[in-house]
Amino acid sequence: MASDIDPVLRAWEASRAADAAASVVIELAETAEDQRQVREVLDHVWPGEGTQVTPNLLRALVHSGSYCSLARDRDTGRPLGAALGLVGRSGEVPGGVFVHSHMAGVWEDYRDRHIGTALKLHQRAWSMGEGIPVVAWTFDPLVRRNAFFNVVRLGVQVRSYHEDFYGEMTDAVNAGDRSDRLVAWWQLDSTQASLAAAGELRAPSSVALVDVARALLTDVDGEPVTHEAPTEAETVLVHLPSDAVAVRRADPARALRWRFALREAMRAAYDAGLRVSMVTTDGAYVLEPTEGRWHESH
Repeated sequence: MASDIDPVLRAWEASRAADAAASVVIELAETAEDQRQVREVLDHVWPGEGTQVTPNLLRALVHSGSYCSLARDRDTGRPLGAALGLVGRSGEVPGGVFVHSHMAGVWEDYRDRHIGTALKLHQRAWSMGEGIPVVAWTFDPLVRRNAFFNVVRLGVQVRSYHEDFYGEMTDAVNAGDRSDRLVAWWQLDSTQASLAAAGELRAPSSVALVDVARALLTDVDGEPVTHEAPTEAETVLVHLPSDAVAVRRADPARALRWRFALREAMRAAYDAGLRVSMVTTDGAYVLEPTEGRWHESH
């Protein structure tokens, strides 16, 4: 990547390239009709009683400067994805302002087109253009595809682990489970984020790490198996089920066993001072001391 190109321009170039690859056009949802379509997408992704965000609240959020975007099919104009981010404040951020990405979702039948990547790269470029250096959000640590997407496709840092962050959730995706969450902290101009935007951030396989990392949680016949707690100097792997959402639908009791096993494993790792630094190609967290090789070392 050329170092003499303005970072914001480079971010918009990456955004436009992602749009083209996904065959979508992403624009800010500024009109009432745009926002109705945003609500339609979000309510499809997270079905439940009522709506995920009421029309008047969404209108107020956009009017007051929050981020809201809509991804439409390039050929048909059909809305396929949407994202909503709230402007927040934090003393950890230069300038004190960041974007909390509250919701970002894609219509189920179109998730193999990398529309989610395009939405996030648009959010990144918009935020950088507004002088906002960080986008943060929470994600379910048990969902393998989200973990890989956030860490490898986007290049986020993974911060604190929260048990039951949202309390009881009643939408069809989360009902009956615990709302444990990890915090994704996306430093938009970081080395990891820039490499990820260019498609150059590489993930290892668990097999390749067998000599340097030991498992804290493994999957045997679809059941979680927890190993002894790590020490502060170790690097560990925490494996995830192949599809936690499918397990939750088919066998809620097994899904809860995975939830509590993962909670125990992550608590042990975090108590030892380890943090998530990478996700492997086969769906395992790599947790290591914060000076480890994947912490801004690419």
